[in-house]
Amino acid sequence: MNRTGDREASDDAGPLADAPLGIEFAAVDEQSGLLVSDPIERSQFVLSVPDRVGIREADPDAFRFPADAAVSIRTDSLAMETVVSVCVRDDDGELLDRTEHFADRTFPAGTYSIELFAPIKLYLRVDASLRVVSDATRTRLEFGDTTDVVVGARSHHKRPAATVQTTDRPRDVMRAVSLLGSALKTTSVERSYPTLRGHPPLVERGPAFEAPAGLEPPDTGVRIELPETRRHAYVAAPLSYYLGATVVPGDTPRITTDTGFGHELGTGEEFQTGVERALKRTFFLDCLTRTEGYYQVDLHERTALEADVEDELDFADLYGRPLGEQLEAYFTVPYEAIEAHAPTWKLTAHVAPTASNVELLPFVANDLAVVTSPTTEPTTGSATQADAVDGVLRRPDGSRPAVPATGPDSAADAASFTRSAGTRARDAPARQRSYVRPPETDALEQAWVGPGTPIGASKASLPAYRNRLSRDPVEGDIGITVVCNDPRMAAERNAVESVYGSREALPFDVRTYYELPTAALAEVLKSDTEFLHYIGHIDADGFQCPDGTLDVGTVDGVGVDSFLLNACQSYEQGMELIEAGAIAGIVTLSDVVNDGAVDIGENLARLLNYGFPIRSSLEIAGRDSYVGNDYIVVGDGSFHVTQAQGALPNMCEITEAEGTYRVKYVTYPVGEFDIGSNVVPFFSDETPYYLCSGTADTFELTRTKLEDFFSLEPIPVLIDGQLRWSDEIDLGSI
Repeated sequence: MNRTGDREASDDAGPLADAPLGIEFAAVDEQSGLLVSDPIERSQFVLSVPDRVGIREADPDAFRFPADAAVSIRTDSLAMETVVSVCVRDDDGELLDRTEHFADRTFPAGTYSIELFAPIKLYLRVDASLRVVSDATRTRLEFGDTTDVVVGARSHHKRPAATVQTTDRPRDVMRAVSLLGSALKTTSVERSYPTLRGHPPLVERGPAFEAPAGLEPPDTGVRIELPETRRHAYVAAPLSYYLGATVVPGDTPRITTDTGFGHELGTGEEFQTGVERALKRTFFLDCLTRTEGYYQVDLHERTALEADVEDELDFADLYGRPLGEQLEAYFTVPYEAIEAHAPTWKLTAHVAPTASNVELLPFVANDLAVVTSPTTEPTTGSATQADAVDGVLRRPDGSRPAVPATGPDSAADAASFTRSAGTRARDAPARQRSYVRPPETDALEQAWVGPGTPIGASKASLPAYRNRLSRDPVEGDIGITVVCNDPRMAAERNAVESVYGSREALPFDVRTYYELPTAALAEVLKSDTEFLHYIGHIDADGFQCPDGTLDVGTVDGVGVDSFLLNACQSYEQGMELIEAGAIAGIVTLSDVVNDGAVDIGENLARLLNYGFPIRSSLEIAGRDSYVGNDYIVVGDGSFHVTQAQGALPNMCEITEAEGTYRVKYVTYPVGEFDIGSNVVPFFSDETPYYLCSGTADTFELTRTKLEDFFSLEPIPVLIDGQLRWSDEIDLGSI
């Protein structure tokens, strides 16, 4: 359980890049309240009221921060079925207070702006007295008497506002990269909040460089000088975007400012490291400096670092200074002093410097990915795959999960334990693919953008990113489709059916199909659904059905957003789904043992249902599975099927130590709670804020404290390398 917040910034940070989207308001019939929903991101939040409400349109410009839509209701109180961070400001925008768990704050009659850090960004404006009350599970706002409450909301869906065309010439590519920062909603340190980084403009290849009139790099006074190569431009793209920097030709890679400051990024192999450190340094120190602004929080990372850098950095003085002066101060601090306190980076993207990959740059920049230019060449052959996967996913102590006696090494008939279609023996050569194993990094996730099938990273693709951008609003409940095309695999079907839709606060439409013939399966693939969980057989010709084989390549468009193809050799069919309109999925590279597939399928279902993104779900589930190495993500691995059950997906790794428990608390960026969000693990009232993502800290907790934490919501827990869930753990048995 956690609380998140502080995703906004100054009142001049309006929606400069993103067009308003389809926020919807509706009265809740089953209970009195106002339902706010985002039909594109498939998020929703209910504000409960004592009596049924009438909804009237209101002006979204009534708020200090940008809102897409607003309504007005009359009530004397609002209640939320979870604890949310609440910021209360006066009519001049001054922050009066912020509340968390176990709060009880009162404010006299006046005009208040109230900010709620919910799955959908919500603002309230009210002219009344105010009381904010929270316990361990709920938050309530009381207004003293019935009054008009204006409710505003903003979608977290980010959409590019423009398209830039570039030739394959490196100088034109550099001009295109220079325009990525035009999407920033502010150039202050508050751009470190995820909602203030708009989606960069799209980039397309063409015969000449073209950009819409008026589209210019922001006026930051920062330049990045680079040799004229695609490799240099690609690696520097996220840094250019975040700094709002103009990229220009130069003999030596370096950052320069209009104040006369310069910082060299390194040459040769050191260049990528120099860019990576510059991005992490500026982003992290911006997160610390912003605590002097609109959200003056007790941030753990600032407390931990401040004593070591007090001679170099005065955060109060740096806040509000020009970017060039901030950079000059930031680079006086040794990187080693920063590295130990910075959050684990979300994503490393290995981007081959081919001409076509220029169109991927807006998406990796949007993720603030560390970009590397790969030197590993793909190699064809199943032997390469077997060698590569051997050490990709291991437990923290280096061991691998044990293969059960009924697994592929047993004396039993191996075919009865694999999900192959039975047309070849298990030890026959697997499908010949070109494999590549990217170098390991310290990021939470890795993506491969280039030729070959990656081992230990997701296979990113341009169609997947574009499919997500073009995602249409969907009315109705969240669609989950389960297809079981082999009755011998009913164990997985039964397990996942009990998981999907188990969250009472979210409306699910779970549809289950059995032994579908080819025509019926094609219709299911065409139907709109957030997630397809396929259980059965796939071979070189496609999905195995009772009456033959269905190749996704023959289906005219699909309505599936994301998927798990829990069958042998499903990689090619998964890529076909991406090409046909899907956003992300999990597929297999080889034959998978049935009992292992059942276990990983159930764990993936729970993680996705909880709100973990696709890529993180597989990373966690694969740690405790001897078949985990056989699965990879294709498409946009940051996609998540449902909103997080808490504010932010999180998990714990636990060890028992002399009567107490050492709890490593780990967060995973997702959607609106991307890297740069703040989070408070609710272990006590004194716990400070931490930066997302990765390991926040390790806490020493008593059994009572840990049991109280587990009672708030079910979360995944790793104990001795085994994946458990907090609502099923007996701490006495650890």
